[in-house]
Amino acid sequence: MNQAHPYELLTPDMVLDAIDSTGFLTDARILALNSYENRVYQVGIEGASPLIAKFYRPERWTNEQIIEEHEFTQALKDLEISVVPPMADDEGNTLREFQGFRFALYLRQGGHAPNLDDFDALLSLGRTLGRIHALGQARPFVHRPALNIQTFGRDSYDFLLANDFIPASLRESYRTLGADLLARCETLFARVDYTPIRLHGDCHPGNILWREEVPHFVDFDDARMGPAIQDLWMLLSGEREQQTLQLAEVLEGYREFCDFDLAELALIEALRSLRIMHYSAWLARRWTDPAFPRHFPWFNTERYWGEHILELREQLAAMNEPPLVIY
Repeated sequence: MNQAHPYELLTPDMVLDAIDSTGFLTDARILALNSYENRVYQVGIEGASPLIAKFYRPERWTNEQIIEEHEFTQALKDLEISVVPPMADDEGNTLREFQGFRFALYLRQGGHAPNLDDFDALLSLGRTLGRIHALGQARPFVHRPALNIQTFGRDSYDFLLANDFIPASLRESYRTLGADLLARCETLFARVDYTPIRLHGDCHPGNILWREEVPHFVDFDDARMGPAIQDLWMLLSGEREQQTLQLAEVLEGYREFCDFDLAELALIEALRSLRIMHYSAWLARRWTDPAFPRHFPWFNTERYWGEHILELREQLAAMNEPPLVIY
């Protein structure tokens, strides 16, 4: 008999009991939010605005790694940067525990994804990221991992091959292409002498809430050490000319608060490639969680892996193109 996944024990009643254990009085309203790595809920509170409760995936982060993320977001909040740090209890603790589950509570933050076609919005995003990185470079994370070729690329590549996720008909194509892709990433990274800093780590538009002309950055769960460009390149879209214009606007705002080494622009396609590899391996690693086959039914099919290999081929070609240039 298959052992139940730990999250199957996290019932709505347990979520409500966990929140009640912190001293808040819930009103029995609970809404599961769009999160798969962790479990995140909006929970109604008697006589007050709802709270957001994030229940951490068991065995993913250590307590020290979670607290390090919490401290980073609180330090940003102390500088009046619009992020959403976890709420502390009367003793100042932000990481809580209930029946084996670790969780944190957050104030609810409203907003919508930013309009990345609006240059004024890009300028504002750049300014905020510059402020985040100015603090991020002040000292390193001690416990949280780094974003690099090993953690995002080679570990992903090795995991997929070792666990037979790649269909036999595509295995050799993936093996040789993946090796070539990683070698190209190594070459590009070797050319750029960057200093890793503390990052948001997953700075896509879905983790930025736009409200009252202000960007609010949420979900620092993937915060780690890495090159500054990692938090910038996901704001770019469209053809090369359009990306160049967008990047120029972001960097204009960014450089008001933090220096940026233009040499890091050569890492954009390598970082995109590593993210693609890491995403597929992430789905594979989580496949025993019942939520994943239910919400990602297209994964782990022959068609999926064929399209994944095609995407990696396109990335190998992209890494051979000249990087974006900003003057």
